[in-house]
Amino acid sequence: MTTYRYYQSGDETQIVELWNLSLGRDPITSKRFRNLVLLDANFDPRGLRLAFEGEKLIGCVYAVRRLLPMYGTDLEPDNGWIPFFFVLSGVRRKGVGKKLMEDAVAFLKNEGRSNIFFSSYAPNYILPGIDAEAYPEAFAFLESQGFTRLYSPVAMDKSLLGYEISESVIALKRTRQEEGYTFSKAEDRDLYEVIHFANEKFNPDWGRAIREGILQGLPLDRILIARDNGQVVGFCMYGGYEGVPDRFGPFGVDPDQQGKGLGKILLSDCLQSMRAESLHTAWFLWTGEQTTAGHLYKKNGFEITRKFHVMKKIIDG
Repeated sequence: MTTYRYYQSGDETQIVELWNLSLGRDPITSKRFRNLVLLDANFDPRGLRLAFEGEKLIGCVYAVRRLLPMYGTDLEPDNGWIPFFFVLSGVRRKGVGKKLMEDAVAFLKNEGRSNIFFSSYAPNYILPGIDAEAYPEAFAFLESQGFTRLYSPVAMDKSLLGYEISESVIALKRTRQEEGYTFSKAEDRDLYEVIHFANEKFNPDWGRAIREGILQGLPLDRILIARDNGQVVGFCMYGGYEGVPDRFGPFGVDPDQQGKGLGKILLSDCLQSMRAESLHTAWFLWTGEQTTAGHLYKKNGFEITRKFHVMKKIIDG
């Protein structure tokens, strides 16, 4: 007999165990689950829906909505997210996942949400979206539940073995410096400006990544900053997400300053700093393949390693 309820204290051990049985390409530790889910300021036990056969966990769908603004006062009152779901392989296609998803959607609907996204939840997303190659059944399941594809970000990796900054980038950097640009590693005096720049020019999640990374021990010299006559116009960093040193990003240049090679300079300096720490690889989870950043990465030796689909479901009132 299958029973359904939401999370209770003590369920986390079985959740992590079933996660690792079900999502073989993306295992998780108890520590990561604690940090990304249980300690998330937006966590509500009612959104973590569970299915059991007797005492054995056989399925999970997690729904979350914003209780704490990412930036300013915006709680995104129309939006909710499904960051992850999984069902034990032996009981799939028997209605367990469908029932769990219906309960998760009902939770978000009762909280006034009309747009549900898989899985572009910030700050604590596990993956940007569904990897249809790794989990074709899960992709088909989302489509069967009324989710449609919005866009398809990619993950990229680059080997740092033998990395050197090219002479052309060295010359370009010298030219920009002669024009009044500066490139430096962050100090305390830079923090307010670069966090504000990230929030205003790009995404509040980027400003959060800088702030929380530093609070969790991120060395300031892993943040590189470009300025134009004193004003912040770009930055990049590594090691800011979950303390993983070879995870690159976030990274951005003021759109008004693009076309001057500032991104190429920052990226090259950052990769050199990573190599100086004896890191062997630079990787990240999320960029648009056809964006300016995506093209820059590919020109600098990054290769696509995974592709995701961000999905959306609209709930009728």
